[in-house]
Amino acid sequence: MAESKTKPTTTSVRAFLDACSDESRRADAKALARLMQKVTGNEPLMWGPSIVGFGSYHYIYESGREGDAPIVGFSPRKAANVLYGTTGFAGADTLLARLGKHTTGKGCLYIKKLTDVDVKVLEMLVEKAVASTRAQYPKQT
Repeated sequence: MAESKTKPTTTSVRAFLDACSDESRRADAKALARLMQKVTGNEPLMWGPSIVGFGSYHYIYESGREGDAPIVGFSPRKAANVLYGTTGFAGADTLLARLGKHTTGKGCLYIKKLTDVDVKVLEMLVEKAVASTRAQYPKQT
């Protein structure tokens, strides 16, 4: 079975975020890092070359594939900030309807600018996502 490429690294989160070339995206990424750290109580870690993750949990799929993933995380991509682990829980749709301008994909939330969304709703979304993941997966850090 293929090994996951997305693992914690020793790369500096601060250096990664400081290297974001777009000033607005960099500011939003730093704000997301503060928000996720506040909600999770975990220090940020780089997962692979481009995901800033908070905490971790161990998953095992029915297929037998298993691994570790951040409880929540994000990546400041060129087109948008991509948030991971923030949408797959009961009640997410209600909060997403109140969030503001965003799009979703397979398990991801895309936000072009934090000024486009209600940050208090975003924080609630992250809080509920973290609580859901922590309840579902007992092996966490």
